[in-house]
Amino acid sequence: MAFGQSEFASELKALGINVSRETLRHLETYAALLAKWQAKINLVGPATLPDLWRRHFLDSAQLLPLLGAFQGTLADLGSGAGFPGLVLAVMTDWRVHLIDSDQRKCAFLRQVALDCGVLDRTTIHAKRIEQAAGIAADVVTARACAPLDELLKLAAPIVGEAGKCLLLKGAQVEEELTQAQRHWTMRLERRGSITDPAGSILVITHLRQKSQ
Repeated sequence: MAFGQSEFASELKALGINVSRETLRHLETYAALLAKWQAKINLVGPATLPDLWRRHFLDSAQLLPLLGAFQGTLADLGSGAGFPGLVLAVMTDWRVHLIDSDQRKCAFLRQVALDCGVLDRTTIHAKRIEQAAGIAADVVTARACAPLDELLKLAAPIVGEAGKCLLLKGAQVEEELTQAQRHWTMRLERRGSITDPAGSILVITHLRQKSQ
């Protein structure tokens, strides 16, 4: 059975998230734009496009309960086609920074943000993450961006010790954690992904680099 918006809404309801019809309409707009732009530039793996609502939208939206009750600022590292950052922008009232060095992908992100009505609180940075100076956020998100050790180095100046990282990781998470914990102290909570049996969500707070 195909996994579409009804299944998407049902999975989120099980997590305590009610998805409005307006939000679903915005995500339909997002899906249509993704299919259109995918024909010109490689935004996602072609094999994943038929399973967009599960592989990309739900994978991103499962972070919603972890954001917290308040509305703050989120920075998404290596945004690509907008997963998870732009999905979270569409589904919340948070201010969101999307950072990606690919100019064409940033043009896509800008078009989706405009057509989904969130461009007024979404800032798109068409540059490398380490060059996106001056961004401060309450939460950093990332998916398939970089190994954890490198990712924490990029996230730390943005969230500091008071912020939170929500990182979607795959089957290599144990190896990445071992490497990262050589250089970082952190409070770590690890959760299973609802879209990938081998995947994990790392919830990281109190991040601090160890002295060399």
